[in-house]
Amino acid sequence: MKKIRKRTLIILLVIAGVLVILRIYLPQIVLRYVNTKLSEMENYYGHVKDIDIWLIRGAYVIDDIVIKKKLPAKNKALDTIPFFKADELDLSVQWKAIFEGKLVGEIYVEKPELKFVKGAHQDEDLRSDTSDFRQLVRDLMPLTVNHFQINKGQIHYVDPFSSPPVDISVHSIQAMAKNLSNHSDSADLLPASLVAEGGGYGGNFRLRVDFDALAGSPTFDLDAEVKHADLTGMNDFMQAYGNFDVERGEFNMYAEFAAKNDSFGGYVKPLIKDLSIVKWNKEEGSIPQIIWETIVAAGAKLLTNIKEDQIGTKVYIANTFDDPQINTWGAVSYVLRNAFLQALRPSIEHTVNIMKLQNERKTFFEKIFSPGKKKNKKTKDKKEKSSNLHT
Repeated sequence: MKKIRKRTLIILLVIAGVLVILRIYLPQIVLRYVNTKLSEMENYYGHVKDIDIWLIRGAYVIDDIVIKKKLPAKNKALDTIPFFKADELDLSVQWKAIFEGKLVGEIYVEKPELKFVKGAHQDEDLRSDTSDFRQLVRDLMPLTVNHFQINKGQIHYVDPFSSPPVDISVHSIQAMAKNLSNHSDSADLLPASLVAEGGGYGGNFRLRVDFDALAGSPTFDLDAEVKHADLTGMNDFMQAYGNFDVERGEFNMYAEFAAKNDSFGGYVKPLIKDLSIVKWNKEEGSIPQIIWETIVAAGAKLLTNIKEDQIGTKVYIANTFDDPQINTWGAVSYVLRNAFLQALRPSIEHTVNIMKLQNERKTFFEKIFSPGKKKNKKTKDKKEKSSNLHT
């Protein structure tokens, strides 16, 4: 019995010693590995400040991660504006799934900021960039990710070269994606889900997506809405791209999309309420600007539904991801319909899903101005691919 106790004690001491050594040296080993992977990205360069290891719960925490875009220059300079940064990334085993017989992981991101910068970033292949990040996630997380959550996130669109410079954003983003690996072996067509909400300019946004994360091509059912955003907070954007300002107005937007078999379909419905365009006087603006502001104000007044005090349209976008088609004349028809016939409903219509196709009737302007499509083999193949979509 003494020998057994002695042997057991030695084994326990060895295990404890190994754990102590791992606890001391493993964070530095993992930190070096993570920074190496971040530096090897083709279009980006990243760096991590520190890493904490939590052996008991099978996790490691990345502190202060920053990823910058490599500028298209010979000297491999980095953008001064970080593409992505976050206070903390927590990567761990999902214990709930283990109790259900599956070994998968989960990621929690604290206070992330994602910035899309126009200028040095234009004309780039976003698909290759996305693929790059998918590989990075595989490198950093050895397990299949099943749960992903964002707390207090921000998304920005930045144009530092416009006049005035533009920085519009959505903040306070809370997002949660579940069952990404379908660990529950659900027979549902869309077993995974993503729910997100946030705010900006006094308004709020909501996003709901049901999807199949394991499908070979995008397969999802999405609806989103932006409500009660104050347009005066976006005056830099409107001045930079439209050369006018607003003194009041409320922006709302509703959208639905679905995708399957490399095709997609859906609509975006922007609505503006209580719009008033700033009218420049001779002391504040040039003559061309005064004329332009007057034209914009008059056009907005003409196209406003008087009863609802609302300007709006509905834009259908469909076809394949490589060749999306925007129904321009349909959008023009909806502008006029909203102004003079019946105001568009400020809500999601719940008419888009991946189970059926419901063709929209051609409007008056589409019949007159839309060119007829040649029924060649390529068009026929595209129609067959999108036959299960509502567009």
